[in-house]
This record gives sequence, structure tokens and C-alpha cells, in this order.
Amino acid sequence: MGKLSNRMWRMLGAQATRNQSKSVALITKASSHDDWAAGLSDDEFASAAEKLDITDPAGDDRAKFLALVREGAERSLQMRPFDVQLQGALRLLEGDIVEMATGEGKTLSGAIAAVGYVLLGRRVHVISVNDYLATRDAEWMKPLFDLFDMTSGSVSESSTKDERRTAYAADVTYASVNEIGFDVLRDQLVTREEDLVSPTPDVAIIDEADSVLVDEALVPLILAGATTGEVPDKLIHDTVAKLKKNHYEIDTEGRNVFLTDEGAEFVEAELGGIDLYSEEHVGTTLVHVTIAMHAHILVERDVHYIVRDGGVHLINSSRGRVAQLQRWPDGLQAAVEMKEGLAQTDSGEVIDTMTVQALIGRYPTVCGMTGTALAAGEQFRQFYDLAVSQIPPNTDNIRVDEPDRVYDTKFHKAEAIVEFVKEIHETGQPVLIGTHDVAESEELALLLERAGVSSVVLNAKNDAEEAVIIAEAGALDAVTVSTQMAGRGTDIKLGGSRGEKDGKSTGARDQIVELGGLCVVGTGRHDTERLDSQLRGRAGRQGDPGRSVFFSSLQDPVVTKNLSFKRDPESENEDGSMGERGIELIEQAQRVAEGIMLELHANTWRYNKLVNQQRDIVVKRRMEVLTTDIALTEFEESEPQRYAELTGTAGSSTTPEDAADESDGAQASAVAVKTDPVPRDVLVQAAREIVLYHLDRAWADHLAFVADVRASIHLRSIGRESPLDEFHKLILDAFATLPAEAVEKARTTFREATITADGVDLEGADLRRSTTTWTYMVHDNPFASGGAKTLQGIIGIFR
Repeated sequence: MGKLSNRMWRMLGAQATRNQSKSVALITKASSHDDWAAGLSDDEFASAAEKLDITDPAGDDRAKFLALVREGAERSLQMRPFDVQLQGALRLLEGDIVEMATGEGKTLSGAIAAVGYVLLGRRVHVISVNDYLATRDAEWMKPLFDLFDMTSGSVSESSTKDERRTAYAADVTYASVNEIGFDVLRDQLVTREEDLVSPTPDVAIIDEADSVLVDEALVPLILAGATTGEVPDKLIHDTVAKLKKNHYEIDTEGRNVFLTDEGAEFVEAELGGIDLYSEEHVGTTLVHVTIAMHAHILVERDVHYIVRDGGVHLINSSRGRVAQLQRWPDGLQAAVEMKEGLAQTDSGEVIDTMTVQALIGRYPTVCGMTGTALAAGEQFRQFYDLAVSQIPPNTDNIRVDEPDRVYDTKFHKAEAIVEFVKEIHETGQPVLIGTHDVAESEELALLLERAGVSSVVLNAKNDAEEAVIIAEAGALDAVTVSTQMAGRGTDIKLGGSRGEKDGKSTGARDQIVELGGLCVVGTGRHDTERLDSQLRGRAGRQGDPGRSVFFSSLQDPVVTKNLSFKRDPESENEDGSMGERGIELIEQAQRVAEGIMLELHANTWRYNKLVNQQRDIVVKRRMEVLTTDIALTEFEESEPQRYAELTGTAGSSTTPEDAADESDGAQASAVAVKTDPVPRDVLVQAAREIVLYHLDRAWADHLAFVADVRASIHLRSIGRESPLDEFHKLILDAFATLPAEAVEKARTTFREATITADGVDLEGADLRRSTTTWTYMVHDNPFASGGAKTLQGIIGIFR
């Protein structure tokens, strides 16, 4: 089935041999220019590169370019690129997503492609999943860019505005996806062109492309302003905490929880005999009860979040790390904080928002690299019109991937894992165990300890120690219990780093190679095979030996969420093992889960698409107002008397009576008042600030309206209406009135606000921008997937 799945992905979104013969031929041709490149002095590299015309993918100059970067990388980085690394760089230059195995040197391939794009006159953003990788890779590759006389820089969370501008002005900029996104959003607040930070997007080279473009594609990046929001109060929380299992029901996807009739009666009595479904309470109290139920019943500590440093920190399920800057929407964050007895924070008013997918969509050219691209081929094709090129490894992969070991219950699975790890550990072979969440990692470490196996735990609670722990994960006798974070983006070296410090690295490595390399153990399948492959990829890098095996049970979430049985399957074996039948069920459950995820992505993308188009319209108008005099020009036409008064050009023959005939009394009285003329540059800026204020206000109000519609639009299906069609209709109608309303309010402010040589007094007109703003991200998939439910229903019938 695995081979069939790979063929399917290739047909849908991957071109595994896409123009590879041409790439190989060009690399072979490049070797004839090696002597020419080697004969250049360091000072000659930049000028030699500038003379090349590499626009022809098969031209001689592109072959010379490959020889030049190969020699340049060896001189500046002491790394001579393998042919496959050059092959990867060539496919990046052609706009593909490149699949390269773990340890094959994707970072260098990306840097070589960046050099190529700069030579083509482009400006490049190398986009990573986090600040650490962005900063590390920027520093690591800088000598190569310096050799070619190209500027480079990086952006991190701690970067100042000036540092960001400097980094973005470089030929090549390394940054995390969220920092780039937040800079784009923050630019929607500025009222002076010189305060803009984010540059015009050009080329995006995306590291860990499947993580950015698929796993986090629908994550909204939020720019919020200070406001007081409503969150459930303590009485509601205390009441919800008392609920029993007969008081509520959870939907089949585990994403929503509802009160039963008994539960509603209990809550109503606890809250003083109210009617939860009355007009007085349905929009307030019932909403707060639902949020509190979600916090208490669906959101689990050490699974979905951890508590650290007095705060609630979300965990990124695909990486196992703390999700920096991420939070839940609609009061859920504050509800979980109340549940944990912590000070509550508020999400504030959303000023602007965009998804990661929309952010990447701004770039005219997108390419990327990852170790697990084929399985995401359909998403790359459907949502980004990107193809996948699979690059062969420099050294054959000799890792042994064993068949899954499937058990009937979690208990039997845990017993089998402990026994297996104990047996491997006795030989000295290093073991890396990949778990799904913090709670599971800590529980398994405890079971191993009881069995006499000491281990090191790596999870979101001690993520600061990741580098140290991963450095020793390949050492003799090491047993590391980790969540999905397990060092993606770094390599686990056989022998560990301690052997290097002691000068014994070769002996320790040889001993571990003799034992079979790193042994990777998975404690259950993920919802997508890609995450399983990422875990397997921690072993067997660059021709090293390795071993991987997954232990699963029919009580694992991937099974319980995606398959339904008339009666639970039972094992015929004393140890609970399910044999081939168990493997078939696990694979079936994972296929359903992947289908659900694809349908959810497609469904949510359909809802987001129109809002993204509306945002583009608003941003285009905003940039026009910000960078030109159009605001004042329009006021000159629409409010000529006020304009004349402010510029001191009102004719002496114009009397208040004449003005009254032409406009209202407010304008007439304004004209009658003699004021000093306002300098034109001041008036231009005042008009700009007025228009931008009302445009931004209108957009924030529209986003609030969209959020309200999204929260309830699924109810339209009860009346046999299409939720998507109704959603589009409602937000189109609302957006149609946005420009006129913003313009009318701006005209009123231009007439009535105090405008002097010092500028416009918006605060005096009670028009205040948020003085406190912040950014965050939120996982928000509010739409139940009809296709997903259909898939689950079909599976249920067959079961």
C-alpha cells in the first residue's frame, strides 16, 4: 500500500524526475569549468559572476555558475557541494519544491539558489520555521554571500525597526515566516511612508516547506490592539468544572462540546435559575459557558499546552515545541488561564490578519526544500501550483524501516515499547523515542525508569536544552524520549558531541555503527505520514546505518478519530499484538486522516480566499494614500470650502451667506473663521492620517463582522443553504459599503477636526488609534469539513 500511495502522490503533485536529466547533464558540463573557477582569486569571484548570463537553464554560463559556486562554497565555507546539492539548487532556481533526504545539505543548496537568484537581479527571502534556524543559517552562509559581494542579513523577534530595514534591504534576507508576516501586518499601522519596514516581496525560498506551506498554511497571523474583551467569569468556570459526563457530548472530531438537556438544567440551576436559551443569555452567558467547557473538557494540559513562567503556552502539534506568539481566539486563551488560576490576558481587537498561505501568496516566485515533500505533493499543486522534484541522496539510505507493531490497547503497546527499548539499550545502541505530546513523553520516561532504563526527556517544557540533548542523542547507551521536536533542522551525530570533546569521536562512532546506528522508536502514527517520515529521518543520515519501528494501538487517536467499529477488534495473542490486520487498520486510519486534513485545508482556503482578495484591495488603497497626495486632492474636490479655509485661498467675496447656499451651516461658519494657512506638507499629512484612520477602522470592523459570520454560518446548512455561498454573499455585501462609509466619515472629520500647522488633532475628535498593539498567531479552523464527515461515515459503514 505504501508503494501505491507514493505513486499516487507522484501523479497528483510530484514530478520526481522533472527535468533531472538536464540538471545532471549541466552539472557534468560544469566540471569542465572547475579549473577556470579554481584559478580565480577571491577578489575576482564577484566580477566573474556578474559577467555570467544564467537566464538560460541549459546554457554554458549556468554551467560556469555551478563551477563558480562549488569552488566558492569550498573556499568560504569549507564545504564542497555534492552533485545532488547542485541539482537541488538548480530545481530551486526553476521554482520547484525540492525533496532532499535528512543530512543531504539543504541549507547549502538553498544558499546556492539564493546566489543564483541575486545574479538574476532578484531579491531573496529565505524563510524558516523559527528564529533559531533563520539566524543560524544566515550566519553560517554569510561567508559565501560575502565572497560574491552580495549583502545578507537576518530578522528575529528581537530585531529593532532599523535592524529589520537593514536586513530587508540586503540581497538575501533570512527570517522566520511569522516575523515576515508580522512586519507586513505592522506596516498597515504606519501613517508615514518612511516608517514602512516590509519590502516588496520577490523570491521566497522556503526551508521545511511542508511545515510552512501545509502544516501552518491556515494559521492566521494577527495584529491586535488593546481593548477590553469579555471572558467567562469565575462562577461559570466553577459551574463547568462540576459537570459530569452525562452533562455534555463531544462531537466525533473532538473539536466541539455541547450541553445535554441534563447539563443545561444543571448549569441553569447553578447560575441562579436562569434560562440559558433566553434572548438575555443566549448571546452572552451561553457563549461563555461553551468557551469554559472547551477550556475544561477539550483542551488538555501537557497535550495542547504547558504552563510555564506563570503563563499558558500553546504547543505546536507538528513540531512538539512551544508555539511562540500563538494563542487561542474568542476568549479561549483567557478561559484556559482562568482554569489554571493564572492572570488572564485578552486577545484584543483584531486590527488586521492574514494567513501564512496568503503571506506566501504575495511572492511572485516561490520555491522550497524539505525532506518530506512527496507526501504533500497534492497540497503544493492545488494551493500553490508548485511541483516537487525529488533529488536522489548523495549516499544510499541503508536505514532499516521495520513493519509497524500494532496492539489492541495502549497498555499492551506501552508494555511492548518498554520491553523493546530495554532490550536494545542493553546492547549500548542509542535509542530515540518519538512521542506525541508532553504528557506521553513524561509517562513513558517513568515506565522506562521503573524498568531500569534511564532516559533524557526532551519536550516543550525544556526546549531551551534541545541543542545539548540532541547533541548527545547519538551517543553510546543514550536513550532520548522526545516529542516531535526531536531536532528537526539539526543532525543527530553518531557518537554524540562528548566523544568529539574527548578526542574519541571516531572510536565511539565506529562502535555505534557496528551496533546498527541510531534506533528510532515511534509511539504511534501521526495524522499524516509526513510526520512519521520526519521522525524516521532522524536516523540513517548520509549513509549511516539506522533502524526505525513504530508501535501503535487501536486506542491511538489516529484510529479512534478516523475509524469506527461495531465492536472493538480483539487480539488473539496474549501480548495484545494484532499482526497484519492491525497494520492494515492503522494505514487505513491514517489515509482517512490525511483525506480529512486535505478537505479541511481546501474548505478553509475557500472561505479565506475572498477575504484575502478584499484585504488586497484595502492594502492597495492604503499604500496609494500613504505614498501620494491623493487624500488631500480628493478633499480639495469634495470639501472645497474647508480646503480653501485651511490653505488660506478662500476668496474675500465669499460670505457666510454665500457659503450657506452651497453647503451646510457647519461649513459656512468654518469659512467665516479666519485662520492662518496650514503649510501644504502638513495638510497633506493631516489628510493622509484622516483617510488612513477611517480606512483602517472600516477594515477592522469588517474583520469583526467576518468573524461573527464565520462563527455561525454553518447553521445555514440546516435550512438547506450553502454555507460557503451565503458566507460569500454576506461579506461581499458588507464590503461593498466599506469604501463609501470610510470616505464619508473621513470627509466629516476633515470638516470638523482641528487642523493647524502642528497637524490634525484626531484625539480631540475622539478618534484614537490603539497605542498598545501586539502580534500573535492562532490555529483557527472553524469550519467542519463536510468531505471529512462523509469519509468517516463511509468508513463507519464498512466497519
